[in-house]
Amino acid sequence: MSKIQRLTFLGYADAKEADELFKTVFEVAKLCAQKGYTIVNGGGPGVMKASTLGAKSVGGKTIGATFFPKDIPVFEGRDETNTVDKLIIENNYVERTLKLLELGQVFVVFKGGTGTISEFAMAWGLARLYFGHHKPLILYGNFWHDIIGAFIKGMYIKPEARRVFKIVNSLQAVIEAIGSFQEEINRRKHKHQRQIFSI
Repeated sequence: MSKIQRLTFLGYADAKEADELFKTVFEVAKLCAQKGYTIVNGGGPGVMKASTLGAKSVGGKTIGATFFPKDIPVFEGRDETNTVDKLIIENNYVERTLKLLELGQVFVVFKGGTGTISEFAMAWGLARLYFGHHKPLILYGNFWHDIIGAFIKGMYIKPEARRVFKIVNSLQAVIEAIGSFQEEINRRKHKHQRQIFSI
């Protein structure tokens, strides 16, 4: 990964358009799209739809990844009113989650439920495993400090796992975090190139 182009938005599927969370996600996606980033989401309602609407409000590009379950009565990842530019249909929930993680180069994670927790955990785990060549996370909201603090206190969290994310609480801070991650990627790339040429 050399240039960050796609951001995967993750968060609460039940957020309504009048909710502060929905409005915040809309504005974050709008600003990110204005900066040229493609917005990726799960093709469903709530945070997913808010990110699509935000991006489209300024002519941004959107990609969705979903699936059509036959045996999951409460699946929240489908919404015909979430009209992404490109919709990818996977076979099951796990493949759909993996596709969201594959498409995104940075994950912007908002408040959510168990689905968001599972997506966040997988993204965080993969970032730790591939540390140094990882896809970073942006955790939106000050509540993340308490969550990460609980993990650090009660679980075995390795030092590198604390370095793959940034906690932010404003629109501009999201853009600054992406810029910071891009600088890290550029430094790693240049370091790798110097090592190759020195051999």
